[in-house]
Amino acid sequence: MKIILASKSPRRREILNNMGITDFAVIPAEGEEAASAPTPGKTVEQIAQGKALAVASSHPDDVVIAADTLVYLDGEPLGKPKDAEDAFNMLSRLSGREHEVYTGVCVTAKGRIITEHERTTVRFRPLSDKEIADYIATGEPLDKAGAYGAQGRGCLLVEGITGDFFNVMGLPACRLHLMLKKLLGE
Repeated sequence: MKIILASKSPRRREILNNMGITDFAVIPAEGEEAASAPTPGKTVEQIAQGKALAVASSHPDDVVIAADTLVYLDGEPLGKPKDAEDAFNMLSRLSGREHEVYTGVCVTAKGRIITEHERTTVRFRPLSDKEIADYIATGEPLDKAGAYGAQGRGCLLVEGITGDFFNVMGLPACRLHLMLKKLLGE
């Protein structure tokens, strides 16, 4: 039985390595990431479970780990920006405010499924238009939910985090560890 990460995210690979899980395959799930759940937590759970099941269908005897992260501001999801203008608008809205980061995690193995989510609150310091434009010019915000990466240059925007830092990076390590223990009986 091998471990498969159903994500192409380099941050999720890095977190697995940090957890001591170094022998795993990367097989990203294909298809649309959409859900229509009544809460942010259930939304990311549905998307993560869809990814996990898509990969597990071709690898039923392996452990599949999938995740989905969304940033929410005032109850509205902020996904990955479409372009630099969209990133500017997102970061302007986040400036000087708190928002929530939700990550859904699904682990499957031999027909068993565990799906959970983590919520972390992030507070941005007030940002000037120039600071936002300079950050966007690095290219970092363009492939990240909410248009920032707290583990990169985006750390300069974040004034505080309440909850799991690794959740903000895209994979709540402690929660995943406990899910794997529960599923694999370790």
